[in-house]
Amino acid sequence: MNHHRYFAGVDTRTVECVIVGTGGFGRSFLAQARHVKGLNCRVAVDRDAATAAAVLASVGVTDIAECHDRASACAAWDAGRPIAVADLAIVADLPIDVVLEATGNPEAGARHARLAIEAGKHVVMVTKETDSVVGPILARMAAERGVVVSPIDGDQPSLLIGLATWAQVIGLRIVAAGKSSEYDFVFNSATEEITSNGVTVDAPGFGDWLDAGDRPWPKVAAARARLVPLPQRAVPDLCEMVVVANALGMAPDRPDYHAPIARIAELADLMAPVADGGLLTGQGQLEVFNCLRLPGEASFAGGVFVTVVCEDDETWAMLRDKGHVVARNGKTAMIGLPRHLLGMEAATTVFEVALLGVSSGAEKPRPVMDLTAHADADLPAGSLLVAEGHHHTIQNVSGRMTPAHALSDDTPIPYYLLSGRRLKRGVKAGQMILCGDVDLDTGSELYRLRAAQDAITDWF
Repeated sequence: MNHHRYFAGVDTRTVECVIVGTGGFGRSFLAQARHVKGLNCRVAVDRDAATAAAVLASVGVTDIAECHDRASACAAWDAGRPIAVADLAIVADLPIDVVLEATGNPEAGARHARLAIEAGKHVVMVTKETDSVVGPILARMAAERGVVVSPIDGDQPSLLIGLATWAQVIGLRIVAAGKSSEYDFVFNSATEEITSNGVTVDAPGFGDWLDAGDRPWPKVAAARARLVPLPQRAVPDLCEMVVVANALGMAPDRPDYHAPIARIAELADLMAPVADGGLLTGQGQLEVFNCLRLPGEASFAGGVFVTVVCEDDETWAMLRDKGHVVARNGKTAMIGLPRHLLGMEAATTVFEVALLGVSSGAEKPRPVMDLTAHADADLPAGSLLVAEGHHHTIQNVSGRMTPAHALSDDTPIPYYLLSGRRLKRGVKAGQMILCGDVDLDTGSELYRLRAAQDAITDWF
């Protein structure tokens, strides 16, 4: 595809943006936007105007106006000055085309998306935490107002949707679609240690399983998992896959994923049906893997992949000779996109929504799967469950990906509706946490949008 032709509108107009949330993703977008023809982002929103202004300044922006009301923001806009504010509502009525929501906060994301849609702006949802709970209703609300809500190129959901639909368009039969976890598992064979996300642990005996040899892949995956005393599943990974599921109608093979520790060259073998020696019990499954590599070897870089059926032996033998990853039995192959560049590549989605009026994800996402909460230990009544840190960890709670249901006392609670709430009744280890177990905040933006989503029965 010729991107210059696809986005020809950049030659005739400039797309105006506002970034909400100036952390890692937001800052990378601001930095790259300064180099993108036809794109302008001179409005930044964060918890306080000074923070937003400091990030704008860090990427080379000058003459920044810190505004605390609509009047001053309008005056700064008319004067052509960059603007930093603490609340999207202050700038929502400016002549902006696209709001990028990148706070990572599910409640804030819900509010900002609603404000933007009501103001007639397109919304690019970087905050997958919000998207995983209420993405379909936000897309429908936007469509009713003639605007678009989209996931973003630069993060795995949009990139995986793109890769999977590309594979389908060219006639490939998908066995699995997924992503690598955020941090590699780097094995030092000299010390038998594994390092991931800055943490190094002893893994004695792991070297015996570095190469699978002729051993069955399920046995290899189980041995590696047992020998590595590190977390092998993260809530954000499952959260991102919910967005994909709601766009493509796909589901995981198991609610907590297999999440094998695997080398890139092994994906075609592992992400295959059990009948063909792999881990999966079905076809078209969503999955995550932990990228295993040696020091100095190339990373999958948090990228995305599909495994596909090898329909023609001669073609795939030729492709194997050219370096493509084909299973040792020749039945499946892996096609990967080993990158996600965060805000650096977000411009393609911004241009899609603003110039073409289309989403980088599904045109009409629907509630297929939910990210729900599982008790890993006994949780007594009265426990306050708070998601903390980069991985949104709730102590003694993990995520599961389960079929979406309307909220009721007897249905599993969406993970991000649980955060910050107390249990009304105790939950035993090994049980799903139900909505009826939780003192829900029915006045929150996220809850109200989810209730509106649940009330819709004609999901296309």
